[in-house]
Amino acid sequence: MKSKLLLLLTLSFLSLSAFAMSLQDAKSQGYLGEQPNGYLGLVQANPEAKAVMDDVNNKRRAHYETIAKKNKLSPTDVAKLAGEKAIAATDKGNYVQDSNGKWIKK
Repeated sequence: MKSKLLLLLTLSFLSLSAFAMSLQDAKSQGYLGEQPNGYLGLVQANPEAKAVMDDVNNKRRAHYETIAKKNKLSPTDVAKLAGEKAIAATDKGNYVQDSNGKWIKK
């Protein structure tokens, strides 16, 4: 009984892991796009993509703050520069947000 339960829990965990979305998957499937403000935005509603977006944006925010402190800049200025670079580096066919807030395919 105990081994069956352990097996079921393991299989459930593996099943959930198999459905975990990567950042690249979310972008290539059109759920997430790069914004001029340096953060990812939700192009189409999807709970997995939103979780990826939130995680990446939190990491980006922390990274921008570190860079800003080292260079005596505002985190907003650092994020904006990062946004420009991220949009320029976005793969063809993925979404970016224009200056009017509209999502466009690159």
